[in-house]
Amino acid sequence: MALPKLADAQVEWIVQRVGAYIEHQRETYRPDAVPLGLSQRNAMRPFFPEPALGSTRLVVLTGMQVSNPPFYGGLVQMGFSPTDLPDFERMAAITFVDTIVSHEPFTDRLLFHELVHVVQYEKLRLPEFASKYVKGFLSGGSYEAIPLEMNAYELDTRFAAAPTTPFSADGEVQSWIDTCRF
Repeated sequence: MALPKLADAQVEWIVQRVGAYIEHQRETYRPDAVPLGLSQRNAMRPFFPEPALGSTRLVVLTGMQVSNPPFYGGLVQMGFSPTDLPDFERMAAITFVDTIVSHEPFTDRLLFHELVHVVQYEKLRLPEFASKYVKGFLSGGSYEAIPLEMNAYELDTRFAAAPTTPFSADGEVQSWIDTCRF
């Protein structure tokens, strides 16, 4: 099903709501989050800059899930089907700036994917990340077609294929920014 065509003001409304939701979720989960463990840091160190590893905090939820954003009702009124929208309750993990909330134990690949998002947030900052995420979803028509997600999946696939072959995820994210792939 095609997504509805939106006016610029509607897109901006969504971007603002997404940014506020991300910030609120970060504030909600950050107090209970913990730093990466030593084995996690060691596994990720060949791929990510130390500041990203040092600032990131993790939460694994048990018996609860991250809820979908409260503004989803407004999106349905704009013409979106609930099945068009990303379902946060079904995601393995979600990154809120530098706080990663997971619905399952972290594997190295899952952590890697989410750390790519941490780097994207660092480079773009929250307002631009939210804008690119929303506009990527709207232009691509699905969660899988969001360029920020495509970048993270591409890099986590590369990592999974050769987890002992270092490369700079930071540099790869910057390359996507420089070539306007987001």
